[in-house]
Amino acid sequence: MRLHAALLVVLASCGGSAKDVSTATEQDVELPGVDTSQFTPRERHEFSQFVRRLPAPCKDVAVPVSQCVLEKRMCAACLPAAQAIAKAVREGMSSDQVEDLYKQRFDASTSRAIPLAGSPWRGPEDAPVVIVEFADFECPFCQKIAPELEAIWLKRRDKVRFVYKFMPLAMHPHGEIAARAAIAAQMQGKFWEMEKLLFANGQSLEEPDLEKYAASIGLDVDRFKADMQSPEAKARIDADKKLGDDLHVKGTPTIFIDGREYDSKVDMGDWLDQVIAARR
Repeated sequence: MRLHAALLVVLASCGGSAKDVSTATEQDVELPGVDTSQFTPRERHEFSQFVRRLPAPCKDVAVPVSQCVLEKRMCAACLPAAQAIAKAVREGMSSDQVEDLYKQRFDASTSRAIPLAGSPWRGPEDAPVVIVEFADFECPFCQKIAPELEAIWLKRRDKVRFVYKFMPLAMHPHGEIAARAAIAAQMQGKFWEMEKLLFANGQSLEEPDLEKYAASIGLDVDRFKADMQSPEAKARIDADKKLGDDLHVKGTPTIFIDGREYDSKVDMGDWLDQVIAARR
């Protein structure tokens, strides 16, 4: 597609007729709701090629993205998909990168079903978008991203359900006991209060530390200690770790947005907003 655009320029400057360039421009797509006013001719042509070729994101709408938008088909994801493609083209992404972005965010076939029953969650139960995080409380990367995830969720908390999955790694000696502490806190309705303390104090996860955190958020400490050692706590951790294996989770944090693994190279807020728009 980039080569094709370059060839048009060569034709215009080395004997190609004005009609050749005009025809290519006339074939470019203008979609309502997608701002391409700042595009170069090459970017406009690339965008047009993508939206003509990529299928609409809804399984029951068997037309390209451009036709879906122009004809106002019953697929709310078409316009956000076109807007995401336009943004990617404007940012100079390669053809493969644009197609990968589209597949990750909008291709219905890439979404995995992730069971949520029993896991701690916050936000509306019927939220249009679900974030699932597999994390380890002793993981420094999980600790670092925790405040960022909190801010991202708070900004969209009326539209996003956030779910936590326990993935303590063998390389972290306090990962499992911290997970047990969070599960015990969940049993008393205080998971998110404990989650915040564990991530904020990730270098202090010995059992006395955990009991101190439990007392500070008003838990029954004796019950907390018993629940930490309960079969229910072990079963929850085992179930989440098996799910992580089934989903090919390689490390922590691993985040899924609507069943699609999040690419950390992409701005999460931008991704979320596009997915939310696609669910309206």
